[in-house]
Amino acid sequence: MKLNDTIVAQSTPQGEGAIGIIRLSGKDSIKIINKLFPSKDLSIVKSHTIHYGNLEYKNSIIDEVLVSVFIEPNSYTRENIVEISCHGSSFIIKKILSITVELGARIADKGEFTFRSFLSGNIDLSQAEAVSDLISSNSENSHKMAINHIKGVFSKKIKQLRKDLINLSSLLELELDFSEEDVEFANRDKLETLLDEIVSFNNMLLDSYKLNNVIKDGINVLILGKPNVGKSTILNSLLEDDKAIISDIPGTTRDVLEDTITIGGNLLRFIDTAGIRDTNDKIEKIGIKKALQQVEKAALILYVIDLENSSSKSIQSELDSNFLKNKNIIIVGNKNDLKIKKEVNEYFINNSLIQISAQKNEDIINLKNSLNSFIKENLVNSDSSIMINERHFAALNNVNKSIFNVKKNLKNKSNTDLLALDIKYALTHLGEITGEISNDEVLGNIFSKFCIGK
Repeated sequence: MKLNDTIVAQSTPQGEGAIGIIRLSGKDSIKIINKLFPSKDLSIVKSHTIHYGNLEYKNSIIDEVLVSVFIEPNSYTRENIVEISCHGSSFIIKKILSITVELGARIADKGEFTFRSFLSGNIDLSQAEAVSDLISSNSENSHKMAINHIKGVFSKKIKQLRKDLINLSSLLELELDFSEEDVEFANRDKLETLLDEIVSFNNMLLDSYKLNNVIKDGINVLILGKPNVGKSTILNSLLEDDKAIISDIPGTTRDVLEDTITIGGNLLRFIDTAGIRDTNDKIEKIGIKKALQQVEKAALILYVIDLENSSSKSIQSELDSNFLKNKNIIIVGNKNDLKIKKEVNEYFINNSLIQISAQKNEDIINLKNSLNSFIKENLVNSDSSIMINERHFAALNNVNKSIFNVKKNLKNKSNTDLLALDIKYALTHLGEITGEISNDEVLGNIFSKFCIGK
């Protein structure tokens, strides 16, 4: 990237739409658009203002537009930014892009606007990553977490811990300068307290890593049970769509069916599978094998039981199956609108289990509410404001390893130079999270995942 260039890109999705937005950033962005916008001299307007007029080139009107002006340093990139809101014709957008390039801009690389925002110090690296998360957020909770990251909830805490550690590290470095005099400038108890605080914060993040990323990627809910218990009917009712083929013939579902809906602000990925039973049918066996493989990937199993054709003994036998052990399970008795044995009804009532008819809308609503409650209580911490990614996860693990060595050396009353070295490693890994310490390969990988207009 040539960071002194003025860059331009389409910021709205490709294809035709009601409007299209073209964004320029760089020292010549206002100058370039001024040549196309005779309605007003944009070089003298105030920042954060919008101006209406025609965009013209070589005595020909290109489009009727709105031009938004953001003057450095009060912009996303801390450079001059101009945004053109035009009609969403792909021809118009391509023409404007072509003309701005002809007048001195260049097409932006992926994520270059956000990269410039990062380099200017407007946002740190974890906030830049949150921009990408916000764009791809697909549920209320993933949106909430991305917003908190952009606001700096995560990075502010990391920066404060790093600042405190730098202060103590500088005192240790000072001790090295007076090593012959055997003096201590850094309070060892204060250092150990700070190390414990960092480890506690890190462990909270590391423990929540898997669950919080479930929010981002969607919660896998596997619908499991014997053949013909109504799994596909439940799937269709939950989705309000005829996704799965329904038949009275056992073993109709032989492959894995999948679709998503949002419940309680979380994206749920429902997976319907073949019924679990002993069979000689080769194709059905493959379907059952696939179903059991999905058990390992599932965050939650919706285990369906046929209330009409079960006994309390047979139900207990199903639930004792090895593949269900140590799993998050919601047990659902289906077909409660049919004739049910008294013992089965009592079994479900005594164990506070759910009974529904997949044909009744009110029962499906109750099932969705039960799913939402279970997920909030067992899978997702709705109060969590931080979402860490794989890069953060690796860095925080490395911080903990370095701090473990520092604490070990403190206990053994090791030389100050060993303490200082391991603290320096911990500082490096904390700095990697916010981008205070970074390398070109990591930056290239992060920003290559952005769309061009962002």
